[in-house]
Amino acid sequence: MKISVVGTGYVGLVVGTCFAESGNDVVCVDNDPRKLKMLKKGESPIFEPGLSDLLKKNIADQRIIFTDNLDKAVKSAQIIFLALPTPQSEDGSADLKHVLAVAKQIGKAMDGYKVIVNKSTVPVGTSDRVRAIVAAETTFDFDVVSNPEFLKEGAAVNDFMKPDRVVIGTRSERALALMQDLYSPFVRTGNPLIITDERSSELTKYAANSFLATKISFMNEIANLCERVGADVDMVRKGMGTDARIGSQFLFAGIGYGGSCFPKDVAALLNTAKANGYPLEILESVEVVNKRQKQIIVEKLRSHFKDKLKGLTVAIWGLSFKPNTDDVREAPALTVIAALQKSGVAIRAYDPEAMEETRKQVGTGIKYCDNNYDALKGADALLLLTEWNDFRRPDFERMKGLMKQPVIFDGRNIYDPKVMAAFGFVYYGIGRTPVHS
Repeated sequence: MKISVVGTGYVGLVVGTCFAESGNDVVCVDNDPRKLKMLKKGESPIFEPGLSDLLKKNIADQRIIFTDNLDKAVKSAQIIFLALPTPQSEDGSADLKHVLAVAKQIGKAMDGYKVIVNKSTVPVGTSDRVRAIVAAETTFDFDVVSNPEFLKEGAAVNDFMKPDRVVIGTRSERALALMQDLYSPFVRTGNPLIITDERSSELTKYAANSFLATKISFMNEIANLCERVGADVDMVRKGMGTDARIGSQFLFAGIGYGGSCFPKDVAALLNTAKANGYPLEILESVEVVNKRQKQIIVEKLRSHFKDKLKGLTVAIWGLSFKPNTDDVREAPALTVIAALQKSGVAIRAYDPEAMEETRKQVGTGIKYCDNNYDALKGADALLLLTEWNDFRRPDFERMKGLMKQPVIFDGRNIYDPKVMAAFGFVYYGIGRTPVHS
């Protein structure tokens, strides 16, 4: 099948590469010359496990090409995927300017029947808006389909190749037949292909992400209560997670959620609800809790050092919003860094993949170190902000020897408090009783 994908960000590049891997001919469109130059050489502009190898393989097999020529990509394709950014506006709504502008260009370029697929996360009713814009530009038949992505950064390739489910929102039998054919290699083991109308499909994506964000904020609230009553949130989590009605995923306490999806999607759903006269009070609380949780590790630091932070040196391990990605969008680390800089703290930071992206966000006001141990030199405290596997089994004796003061603030609860006590560290987790040497 001949496919075009407009946009080569996290979603678009994974979608295009994985469809090529299943034998389709794929044209990926982008207007960034630097990115296109990299992609044409087989270099991925993002870090996503497994993506680079698939990309190089399918370029070599001539199943995927990259271009800035949208008109040509439209004419060559049966199905056109929109994988464009929908950034958050000041009022929390999703900004659809990129999606709607491309829809107009597609309408002008059409030379026959096309299926236009919204892969971007878009508010309810976007399919109708795209349909109206395209119809104003062409006399050819076409259909607009909602097909939301459910890709976790750090596991996106596997999520696409082995999906939990594929949601297709359309009322067109013609478009549905093409979409079912396209996705048949990915659901042959029985994973459900769920057919809905367009608006239900659009809302499904926001509802799913907002519910996961709710689980995270709920557990962070429980963690904060655990500290006050002397309970251990990890034990509470295990007791809850084994209940099949609740499940074990997204119950880990920490310093809040970040990334390109949860913060933006929660805000967009809240905006949609308010616009329709129905405020989502639970979700409003989720957003409030998450913003507060991003500050909690700084509050612990202030408490330990009795509010005397100026002149301290703090090591940070982990800058990306989660492991196995270089994405720092809405990362808790950015909130923490801003608060520490405001307090006059010197920062030595290390992340296996996200230091360049962090430098773009916060500049050169912090020291970017060669490895995690380098970041500890002369540090008064270590803040662990991302649970990379690289950090799970460090040499604690070496760490203690490098640090000025053996104090650890574990924002992801990856260390055992008993082990920390045995090595003589002062240790603070989330939802745990602190350990004092």
